[in-house]
Amino acid sequence: MKGHDAAYLHEYDFFDNMKRGILITLLSALAGGLTAYAVVAGMASSDGASSDVQYNDDTMFRTVNLMQDNWPDFTYAAENAVDAVVYVKVTSKSSSSQQIPNSIFDFFFGFPQGGAPQQRERVGSGSGVIIREDGYIVTNNHVIDGATEIEVTLNSNQTYEAELIGTDPATDVALLKIDATGLPSIPFGDSDKLRLGEWVIAIGSPYDLRSTITAGIVSAKGRSMPNYSGEYKIESFIQTDAAVNPGNSGGALVDKAGNLVGINTAIISQTGSYTGYSFAVPSNIVKKIVYDLMDFGSVKRAVLGITMQPIDDKIADELKLSSRNGVYIVGVSKSGAADQAGVEAGDILLAIDSTRIVGTASVQEAVSRFSPGDKAVLTVLRNGKEKQLAVTFKGTSQENGTVSDDGSVAFYGCTIKEASADRLEKLGIRHGVEIVELGPGKLMEAGAVKGFVIQYVNDQPVKTPQDVIDVVKKSKRSVLLEGVTPSGRTGFLGFGL
Repeated sequence: MKGHDAAYLHEYDFFDNMKRGILITLLSALAGGLTAYAVVAGMASSDGASSDVQYNDDTMFRTVNLMQDNWPDFTYAAENAVDAVVYVKVTSKSSSSQQIPNSIFDFFFGFPQGGAPQQRERVGSGSGVIIREDGYIVTNNHVIDGATEIEVTLNSNQTYEAELIGTDPATDVALLKIDATGLPSIPFGDSDKLRLGEWVIAIGSPYDLRSTITAGIVSAKGRSMPNYSGEYKIESFIQTDAAVNPGNSGGALVDKAGNLVGINTAIISQTGSYTGYSFAVPSNIVKKIVYDLMDFGSVKRAVLGITMQPIDDKIADELKLSSRNGVYIVGVSKSGAADQAGVEAGDILLAIDSTRIVGTASVQEAVSRFSPGDKAVLTVLRNGKEKQLAVTFKGTSQENGTVSDDGSVAFYGCTIKEASADRLEKLGIRHGVEIVELGPGKLMEAGAVKGFVIQYVNDQPVKTPQDVIDVVKKSKRSVLLEGVTPSGRTGFLGFGL
C-alpha cells in the first residue's frame, strides 16, 4: 500500500510540473506579445520614428527606427503625376541670307540678284505641367522663347496645338493653353514647407525620352545663380540632386504626396549634361505668376524699392550683429514703398510678415508673392532695436512718361534719365538718354541692359526722356532704339507696340 501511494505521489508531481511549465510558457509568450505591441505603438505615436541614445564605454550611440511608410516610396506620386507632365515641341523660323543654288551654274556665275532670304526652321523641345483640367499648362519661358508654333503631346500620345497665354522672363515662367477638358493635373504644393533632405521626383522628357522620372533630395533652398546678362531676374531656386537634362526644362518637381513643388528650370554643368545639380522655380512663385497671367495677361509684380546686399563680416562687426541673417539696406528708392514705410539706409531687414529673411534671394521670393497694393509688415533692425513697419507694395511699372522726383521717367517698365555730361564724355558721344533702372516690360524683353544710352528713336535724335516719349507716341507699329552699350559698343533694341 505504501509503494502504491509513493507511485501515485510521483505521478502527481510529474503532471503538476508539466502544468506549471505550460503556464510559464504561455505567460512568457503573452508578455513578449505585449512588449512588441508597446514598441510598435510607441513608434507609431512618434510619427513612425523613434530615436534612442545609448552609452557604452563613455561613447554615445544613436539608433533610429523607421516605419515602412518613412522609407522612400514614389509609386503613388509618380503614377499620379506622370500623366499631367507633357512634351512640348517648339518650332521657330529665322531668315538667312544664305541662298540655295538653283543649278550647278550658280556655283560658277553667282546667285541671281535680289533673291528672297531663305527661311530656316528650327525645332526644339521641353516639358510642361498641366495645372488645370481645362488645359492650362506651365512651362519655362526659355522653352518657348521665339516660337512660331507650339505643339503639346500628352502622355496618352494625344497632340494639341498650344496657345501662348503669357510669359514672365524674370522668373522664366510661361503659360500655355490647349483646347481640351478633363485632363489630368497636378495640384500646387507649398514649396515653403519643403525641408532639406526631403525626397522629391523630377518628371520630364530629357533627350526626347518622354515621361522620364528621376528621384533626389532637396539639396538647398533659396539658391541664386550668377546673372551675366544684366537682365532683371527673380531667383530663389530649389536645388536638388534629381537628374535633370536638356528636355527636362518646364517639367515637374513633385513631393512624395504628388504635389507640384517646383518647375525644373536649369542645371549647372560644364558639359551641358547633368552633373549632380539641378534647379527648380518654387511652386509658390509659379502659382502667383500663372494666376496673374490667367487673370490679367501680364504679371502684376510688387516692388519694395530697396537696394540691398548680404551681411558680410565687415557689416556684422560694424553693427555688432550676433547673426548673419537678414540683408543690409544699402539704399531706399525715393517715394517707393519702403521709403514711405519708413525704411532707412543702414537698416537690417529681418522679416517680411512671417517670412524670415536669410539673404537677398529670400527677399525676392517673399516680395514676388505680393501684388501691387498688398500690405505687409517689415521687421527691421535699427540701432540694435527691432522695429515693425507697415508697408504697402507698389507696382513695377508706371505709365509711360510718369516723372519721378529725381527727374527720371517711366518707360515700358524701365526708368530713363538724361545722360550726365560725365557719362556722355566717357562713352564719347554728345547726347543721349540713359536707362538707369531695368524692370519687366517691353524694353527688358528686347534685351535692354542697365546703363544703355539711347541716342536715336526711329532715326530721330533724342536728348531728354521727353524726346523719347514724344517720338514713341507718334509711332504706329514698332520702335527701334539705337544707342551705346555700357561697354561703349553700338547697340540696337526693337519692340512692337
